[in-house]
Amino acid sequence: MFKYLMFFGAFLFISVGHAEDMTEEQMAAEIDLDLGEEIHEVCAGCHGEFGQGGKKGEYPRLAGLPAKYIMEQVKNFKSEKRKNMPMRPYANDRELPDEDIPSIAAYLSQIKLTSKMPEFDKNTTAYEKLLIAKKVFNIARVDGDIESGKEMYVDDCKLCHGKNGKGKKGSETPPLSGQYTEYMTRQIQHFATGERWHEYAEDLFEDMEPEEIQAIMAYLSTTDD
Repeated sequence: MFKYLMFFGAFLFISVGHAEDMTEEQMAAEIDLDLGEEIHEVCAGCHGEFGQGGKKGEYPRLAGLPAKYIMEQVKNFKSEKRKNMPMRPYANDRELPDEDIPSIAAYLSQIKLTSKMPEFDKNTTAYEKLLIAKKVFNIARVDGDIESGKEMYVDDCKLCHGKNGKGKKGSETPPLSGQYTEYMTRQIQHFATGERWHEYAEDLFEDMEPEEIQAIMAYLSTTDD
């Protein structure tokens, strides 16, 4: 499904082995955004036409995540270091060989979603407005102690995930603002139980109370308004 015939001379690929070992230069040499778009046609069935995710966070937003982060997670799915049944039919060497991973990661990382509709001038057609509307994505606010959540976020999360959860330029750590609260809550639970690896799981998540998680989610749900 994810293997594509490349016409002679259409694009040059350099074989560099495993995706997680690539340098920036090697990764750039491997990227074909047209291929990434083709691969995304399959991903879109769950993750949305523009990588916006779906089913209230059952499938997370991928649009705008750092390319290296996406590559790392795909490799984790392929090796089953991160177990996920819906990904199993797609994250394997037959359907998604390592040399294709940089292209789909780059394609998803460059998709830009907005959190609100822009103002249109009178020359904007209804069709143009529709296309723009499809890329508007805003996380609904959730209940919780926003101020307490902000304090905990600043203390425990800001260093890696950036101010207001919007990520840090050049970082491989994903932004949290604009991601489904249901999805992030589920991932924290996976970190706490060891189902999913996190470098600071023992310090951050194992003793975190549900109301503390809810407070952080409440704060993050305000950051893309």
